[in-house]
Amino acid sequence: MVSTSAPTLQEIIIRPYTPRHNSFPYGAKDFERPDEAPDKVFYTSPRFVTHIDDNAILSLSDYYSRNLPPSGRILDFCSSWISHFPKELSERAVASNRSVAVSASDEEKSVSGNHDEKMLEVIGIGLNAEELSANPILKSSIVQDLNTKPQIPSSVSSLDASTCVVSIEYLTKPVEVLTSVLERTKVGGKIHLVVSNRMFAQKAIHRWSRIGEEEKLQMVGDFLWWAGWRDVEICTLTDGKAENGVFSGILGGFRDPLWVVRGTKPAQ
Repeated sequence: MVSTSAPTLQEIIIRPYTPRHNSFPYGAKDFERPDEAPDKVFYTSPRFVTHIDDNAILSLSDYYSRNLPPSGRILDFCSSWISHFPKELSERAVASNRSVAVSASDEEKSVSGNHDEKMLEVIGIGLNAEELSANPILKSSIVQDLNTKPQIPSSVSSLDASTCVVSIEYLTKPVEVLTSVLERTKVGGKIHLVVSNRMFAQKAIHRWSRIGEEEKLQMVGDFLWWAGWRDVEICTLTDGKAENGVFSGILGGFRDPLWVVRGTKPAQ
């Protein structure tokens, strides 16, 4: 839904996630979905739309500017035509993409100056090739259904960070996917799972549609914890209130709430 008030930034509130369970608390039924048809069918046609409002997009771009590395390798999984990176990171990624297309002789000169260490390479994994090809920051893209094949390809390695925007609720094997991302990540690398309350209900897992926002955040923290990520935190980017403190949809206009649940790969 489109916001009726101008985008504004709120102070990011960060709190630690604390594990609540001695064993993985979710069963097979929690990951069933109303529409169990293959996802490749649902996502056959590209959707060149944004799934969060302008205020949430502004908040996410600001968060990324503070928390994503300016160089290195980032995986954007469940990706699409837009990744919501801030201008400076987007420009750096696009410039890096252009630099890899130089002639062989020019490339040799670039390597001699440690050029690779200054580049920002963004890899996308998603379900629609047309959407991925339209995303200018992606150096490369992989069309893969993570619900049928939750392993990140071995060609994706040495990750400095990973992002996933309002899509964790569509994964039927989230721990397997997040474990695979962990395996492809450098020690100290981070993962950022972006959560809102917008969704395709027919494709969201059963439990997601039946719990409140706080329990959703705790569940995503559980997914990260049981996949092996540590220093898990919950970040509130925008709480869904308008600038005057009124909740969305009541006088102050509609605004999408947005959180990031994040973790770090520990040393072995």
